[in-house]
Amino acid sequence: MTLRSLMQAGPARATELFTRLAETSDNAVKTRERLFAELKSELELHADLEEQHLFPLLRKHPETRELVANAVKDNKEVRARLEALENLPKTHETFLDKLTELQKAFRQHARDDKKELLPAVQRALSEEQTQTIAEKFETGLAEADQAKQEEAEERRTAARRQREQAEREAQQADAIQQESESVERHSREMAERTAESARQTAATVLRTGEAATENMRQTVRGMAEGAQRAGTAPFTPFFFWDLMLGRSGGQRERSITPSGTGRFPVTLDATQSGAEEVIPLLEETLVVGKRIVNSGTTRVRRFVVESAVEQQVALYDEKVVVERRRPAVDAATGESFTDLTIEVVETSEVPVVTKGVHVCEEIVVRKQRSKRETTVRGTVRREEIEIEQSGRQRPALVHSTSRG
Repeated sequence: MTLRSLMQAGPARATELFTRLAETSDNAVKTRERLFAELKSELELHADLEEQHLFPLLRKHPETRELVANAVKDNKEVRARLEALENLPKTHETFLDKLTELQKAFRQHARDDKKELLPAVQRALSEEQTQTIAEKFETGLAEADQAKQEEAEERRTAARRQREQAEREAQQADAIQQESESVERHSREMAERTAESARQTAATVLRTGEAATENMRQTVRGMAEGAQRAGTAPFTPFFFWDLMLGRSGGQRERSITPSGTGRFPVTLDATQSGAEEVIPLLEETLVVGKRIVNSGTTRVRRFVVESAVEQQVALYDEKVVVERRRPAVDAATGESFTDLTIEVVETSEVPVVTKGVHVCEEIVVRKQRSKRETTVRGTVRREEIEIEQSGRQRPALVHSTSRG
């Protein structure tokens, strides 16, 4: 690109930023700050390139020294206005007014460069010097663009890291919440099962106590009946022996003593039809319940890793070729002996990188129930009977009825 096109490209970009910045509202503070930062960078870059590469050569020529001094003065004024706007809050009521004043000053500076400075450059500098300055301008602009891209990439990387950190913290909080809910649910289920087991145990104990109470009641009733019969039996010399042996008044009686109770025997009048005493035999059963315990926790965490990739791409550059040759026709056409400037824009392709996201794999997390058999061992108690008989020739008969 020529020096003229490079020096005019900066004001065009700045004019666009001025327009976009003036259209922002006081509520769009972030957008206004971002656009002002881009405008400040663009104006300072344009002034720096002029002062570093162009003005030192123009100061060597007497006819351009005054122009250089005025241009430097204009650059200082623009920088001062930029600094004042940077320190001013972007929502201040005078922000847009001061921005308009800065835009007017910059437009006047751009018109002076186009009408006075650029023609003076073409007159004072050779084509080789102009091309050298243009190349330096291009290098400076490329370096500035590269710095902007790197800064933007750093901002995107920092934002991505903050977003990933927030996602990880949210996932950890969700995992902790889920684990807490799971533990609470398991604890509640365990408490319910423990309460149910306690209720079953209490019911079993209650039934055992009721059976023991009934046994006691029957024993007491038997003892009372035996004492009553002993009081009404006729007195004989063998009264006490008969009473001891279970005989009174020629009646045969049977003595029943609960096993292991240590109580007095209960007499049963065998002459009464259908008379009987019931001795309940108790037996414990093993009641096996279930409860849920926490046997472990499996945590699946998703995180982001970065890997370097590369891809070859073909890029094309267009360069202007200037060559001299003999004219095909000797006759002159068009205007003669006038200045003529032809500008040809050179283009170059640069890689533009975009990223797409697609699902490459799915991770499924679920719980699978399996069945296993285990043996529970314990000790249970039951009651048996022992029969002792005296004065009998035949053993007593014990009939056992099985419960199906």
